[in-house]
Amino acid sequence: MIRRAVVTGASSGIGAATVRALRGRGWDVVGVARREDRLTALAEETGASAIACDLTDGEAVDALVAELEKSGPVHALVQVAGGARGTDRVEDASVDDWQWMFDANVLATQRLVAGLLPLLRRAAASDGHADAVFITSTAAQTAYAGGAGYNAAKAAESMLVKVLRQELNGEPIRVVEIAPGMVHTEEFTLNRLGGDTVAAEAVYSGVEAPLLAEDVADVIAYALESPRHVNLDQITMRPVAQSAQHLLARGPLRVRSID
Repeated sequence: MIRRAVVTGASSGIGAATVRALRGRGWDVVGVARREDRLTALAEETGASAIACDLTDGEAVDALVAELEKSGPVHALVQVAGGARGTDRVEDASVDDWQWMFDANVLATQRLVAGLLPLLRRAAASDGHADAVFITSTAAQTAYAGGAGYNAAKAAESMLVKVLRQELNGEPIRVVEIAPGMVHTEEFTLNRLGGDTVAAEAVYSGVEAPLLAEDVADVIAYALESPRHVNLDQITMRPVAQSAQHLLARGPLRVRSID
């Protein structure tokens, strides 16, 4: 049986890498994102389907759900879409930036769950189980200066996922949360810093082997393809150079001494 996954945030970064990873493993994949031109290019590259949708728009999400319902079953939702804006102190923060972060990370996730859960239930009833995977962040776990808006939004999304898992208790639907630390993608930090390429690259300067989008995509695929009775409730993943949210080694990793 070929399983079908809906992957959001598919126009770049972790979302695009996940589309490639799942297609490479034989999944039928629908990539979802706002930027239709990028989705079209990814679809041509991978053989995935593509649906352009702004997940912060309720009517657009309704249209997405209707199109998915007509075109086939949905065995898995992989909610990658989201993001951060700004690194301001709480007292100086932009309310517009915070509003966008809550819309993109929390309310969009709720809309997707509400819309796609009936399709996931239908697939689970027919084929034995279904999956909902959510990419949150270590920012949901640990506060840091300049991160308040993103901390709050990702913590809210993380709590939504935990509650959903409890609400679905007794149903054959796995709910997985993956919380990456530092991931070097082409757009996340650049967007957060308002397009400042120098500042964005400085975030990763000297860090040996930060995570890449492909690393997160591999973990998503692993979670989806684990035996159906195994639920990976929460996976925290970081590069070796990042021992904690606030503890980042810059420079080569090396053994300090050998007795």
